Amino acid sequence: MQSISKWLGKLSSMLPGARPPVTTASASADYAARVAQETGRFAGELDVNALPEIFHYWSNTYLRPMLESLGFAHPEDFFAKSILAHAGERGIAPHIVSIGSGNCDAEVRIAEALRAAGLADFRFECLDLTGAMLDRGRQLAEASGLAAQFRFTCADFNQWRPTQSYDVVMANQSLHHVVALEHLFDAIATAIGDHGIFVTSDMIGRNGHQRWPEALAILQEFWRELPESYRYNLQLRRNEPEFLNWDCSVEGFEGVRAQDILPLLLERFGFQLFFAFGNLITPFIDRGFGHHFDAQRDWDRDFIDRVHARDQAEIESGHIKPTHMMAVMTNDRNRSPRVYRHLTPQFCVRRPD
Repeated sequence: MQSISKWLGKLSSMLPGARPPVTTASASADYAARVAQETGRFAGELDVNALPEIFHYWSNTYLRPMLESLGFAHPEDFFAKSILAHAGERGIAPHIVSIGSGNCDAEVRIAEALRAAGLADFRFECLDLTGAMLDRGRQLAEASGLAAQFRFTCADFNQWRPTQSYDVVMANQSLHHVVALEHLFDAIATAIGDHGIFVTSDMIGRNGHQRWPEALAILQEFWRELPESYRYNLQLRRNEPEFLNWDCSVEGFEGVRAQDILPLLLERFGFQLFFAFGNLITPFIDRGFGHHFDAQRDWDRDFIDRVHARDQAEIESGHIKPTHMMAVMTNDRNRSPRVYRHLTPQFCVRRPD
């Protein structure tokens, strides 16, 4: 499954409360530095989604059954089935654009799934800031015999304006890298018009992937149970006797406006489908700490089981809010979405205090 791990002159107005006001010149310099950090980071990443085995234990045991209740098995299956359903309903050869496509590996696999399902006539445009990643995507498409159906566009999605309409706009783990969310969502609304869909899988927790206080207090309870060796952050190469609620948006774009994504989507789109999940569990199964866990060890599995049970109960009670979502949206704001249990988009919003 995808990692539950891609700005503009008026920076301070786009990040309310995140930083003190800055001048236009300093905001532009900050934006340029963040672009350099982002492209430098991702240009060398051949696999940006490698996850620990304990993640797969958790996702297959708990996440997949929830997804299957809504008709899909994993994020790429969600994208492929959403595109197929829309193409079938409209009787169209869909034109798809992927915002922040990275290496385009997911896009190529989705295209392969479309082809395997009998949809041969479609066009896929991959848009990303990092040219080296698009080059890898081009190679993947060629190797899969899909080169004719793919186009690759190097562009900053903070400034993207569609020059044509699209049947499907998809964003796979890219929205939490966007500063100009209002601009991008307006552009997407224009791109899909009256008949297109916007399909996304992304992160909707606190900016910089921090935890809000109510979730942090529970997370620290579980943290104190961990063996000392499990508290070493493999990504940041530091010991964390207590979980450090680190703001990872301070240098690049990671999680830069994550907490604004869902409220802004609710203002602008109608939801056909909405599924939200995960909060407390994420640090224990992601790349920073997850590799310490052995999915074959009883204590490790029992710990993950208990964290997940508490996580889901707290989310369903409304005490804490989910930090991940999958959604299909349109410009028709009168729709009522399919959801998991009672977890509607409105129920899952966590607004700043």
